[in-house]
Formats: sequence, structure tokens, C-alpha cells
Amino acid sequence: MAYLTENPATGTIEQTFATMSDADVEDVLARSAAAYRQWRTTSIDERVRMLRQTAAAYRERADELAELIAREMGKPLKQAHGELALTAMIYDWYAEHGPAQLETQELDPQGATSSTVTREPIGSLLGIMPWNFPYYQVARFAAPNLLLGNTIVLKHAPICAASSAVMEEIAHASGVPADAYINVYASNEQAATMIGDKRIAGVSLTGSGRAGAAVAQTAAAHLKKSVLELGGSDAFILLDTPDVAATARGAAVGRMMNCGQACNSPKRFIVHENIYDDFVANLTAAVEAMTVGDPTDPGTDVGPLSSVTARDRVIEQVKEAVAQGATLHTGGQAVDGPGAFMTPTVLTGVTPEMAAYREEIFGPVAMVYSVSNDDEAIELANDVDYGLSGSVWSSDVERATALADRLDVGMAMVNEHGTSLPGLPFGGVKASGYGRELGPWGLGEFANLRLSRVSG
Repeated sequence: MAYLTENPATGTIEQTFATMSDADVEDVLARSAAAYRQWRTTSIDERVRMLRQTAAAYRERADELAELIAREMGKPLKQAHGELALTAMIYDWYAEHGPAQLETQELDPQGATSSTVTREPIGSLLGIMPWNFPYYQVARFAAPNLLLGNTIVLKHAPICAASSAVMEEIAHASGVPADAYINVYASNEQAATMIGDKRIAGVSLTGSGRAGAAVAQTAAAHLKKSVLELGGSDAFILLDTPDVAATARGAAVGRMMNCGQACNSPKRFIVHENIYDDFVANLTAAVEAMTVGDPTDPGTDVGPLSSVTARDRVIEQVKEAVAQGATLHTGGQAVDGPGAFMTPTVLTGVTPEMAAYREEIFGPVAMVYSVSNDDEAIELANDVDYGLSGSVWSSDVERATALADRLDVGMAMVNEHGTSLPGLPFGGVKASGYGRELGPWGLGEFANLRLSRVSG
């Protein structure tokens, strides 16, 4: 497993990083465990100060950090700045609201003098992070757990080696002890070794279903807590709209954001037959109007995929769908020249017999379906293995809310999609994983809920 920066816009390898040795694994585990014994005793005020300084650092260094991930994984600069703003918000949210979540909770004594519950840290945690939102994904995991008093061993995606090093630097400069947050360039085998070691108390992974299954199996074998966020095939149910063109433009932006490489982006557009043809035509026009190009160019709407391999995989999925009978309205082609670019794509006519119906297409591909009623829409929306999020759109909010309540997802929305804010829970059901991040829930996944009773 090579850790390197290979610019997906140019195909140029800009930097390589040395991977850790097996001896390094033992050293990291020992250091992290020792740091936990000290970090857990650090005052809440000290940890809050660290979070606030971390948030400030992300804001102060936003230009530098945005350019870094544009080179690493191809995110357009405007979108990178949006990710950095949300990252800073997460650290600030936990600084402001987290301490109240950690206060002792008084329970009904139920025969004793007092019964109380506290949330306490559990130890050193391993975080295995993906490349698509390099800063935000780490913040979801690190901010609550550092506040809680856990220590962090962070294994980022190999293409995010440079940004992961900067995140470690920011944490240390903000007051986190060097061994309480350790960035590692580890192999999958070394990560499995860490999960199996008694000094690691839990593991959080955001990634593929295959990776999640492997991590969950190893964690379960060693009785370790795990949190998994494994992707999605989100439905965007459109019942009606006063402006089809505007709705289609918004849908195009939502789908093509981050070159379609977001777990909770709207991937399947399920549209009432009365407006289906109009929606497809406007969605296609909106997609074709987008500028594909250099992520450091302010005029770029859609950058490259994370790698040529990822790009070619998406193109093959599109080709297979078309070969099986789907209709290609636009896109589906590699862009001539260097880099991992492809043309944004719209597909219709995808049926349950096709692989694209079941698979998550992690790239700039929108699939549109026609339905005749609400029951047909919800049946289609739920007819996948994933259950991350979904949305229902209508001017009749009561009707839309009733339908959204029938979505088999972790996050159901009406007249918005993919919203992620620091105080809201993030996570899914079914093959999208288990556990929740952000908000108070992010402070509970890797906490010991300790009961104390006093009698007499």
C-alpha cells in the first residue's frame, strides 16, 4: 500500500511517504495507551480550549488546506472551502455544547440515596478514514472523542497522506499531546493488527462495504466496539414542483458535487410521471452546462475523480448499464488528456435486473426513474441494500413528510438533501453501516456509560 500524492487532475506523482514498519505498530500502540492515561485526566476546560484552537486553525489556514486536497483528491476549491468551514464548525460545536453532554446525569434513585450516570472515555481508538472529505470525516470522529478523553490513532486514505499529516500538526499545535493524536501510514494488515490489540478500545471506519465487513469481523472477534459508515444509494423523490427547471438544476448540483463522490449525495432521482420528461430534459441540460476541469480553477464545477482507476470503474458501470438496456442521455465518457476526468452522466431506464440498480455508483452519474404514485416511489426508494439518507420533495409538506417517514434510512429529509450539520446525527442503516457521529450521539459511541449508586 503506497501513501502518495498523485494529482488526479494531471496524473503526476507529487510526493511519496514512507509507510510504517511492523515495529512502528508496537511503538504507536504503546505511546497511544500511555497518552490515554494522561489525556483522560486533562480538564474539560483544557480540552475545550484545544477544540477552539483547532477550529481557528482550520479557518486561518483555509486557503492552504483547500489547495492541498484539490491536489490530493481533486476537490474544486470552492467545495474544499465549504468542507473546511464545516470542519471548523464541528470543532466549535463540541467546544460549546460538548461539556454539557458530559455532565453527571441524575436518575430516579429507585430505592437508593442517589443514582447517577456519567460518560467516560474508554481508551485509544483507531480511526480509518476515506479520501472523499479528508478534513470533515476526521473531525466527525476526532472532535467528540478528544473532548471525551479518548486518544486517537488515525489511518487516513493513502492518497490523503499530506492532508492527514497537516491535521496531526494542527492538533498538536492546538494543545493535543503528541501521543494523544498519532497519524499513521499503515497497511490494512497493520490496521487489523491494531484492532486486535488490547490497547485499542474501538474502531471507526468510513469506507466501502467490503472494508467495513473486514473491520467489523476483526473488531467483533476481539469484542471491540465499532462504528461503520459505508456509503449509500440515496433516493431523491420528486412528487411535484412549481419550477421543474430550477429543481433539476439543484438536483444536478447536488449529484455532481465532489464529482459525485459523496456517500449521501442523491444518486437515484425518483420522479412522478407527470413531470418526469420535463425533469430529465432539464437535468440533462444542467449537467451538460457544467464545466469539467482543473479543481484549482474557480470556474470549475466538476473536478476529476480521485484516480484514473476510480474513473474507469464508473465508466464501466455506465457501459454495462447501457449494454443491459439503460438509456444514456449524456456523458459517460473519459475526457481526453491527462487526469481522471469524465463527463457528467444521466441514465434512465435502469431496471432491477441491471447491476447499476443495486450498486452504488461513486461518481458523476445521475439515474432517473419514473413512478405513478407515492407507494410506487417509496417501494423503489427502499428497494436497495443501502439506507444512508433520502429525501422527498413537494409543495405539499404534509404529504412529503408522511412519505419521508416511510424511507428505510438513517436520515430522512423533506425539501432538502444531504444536510450535514454538527448538531445533527449522521449515520445509516442496512448496508450503510451502524452507529452515529456528530451531535450528542458522537459523544456516546466510544464512551463508557457508568452507573453510580449510593445507598444508606
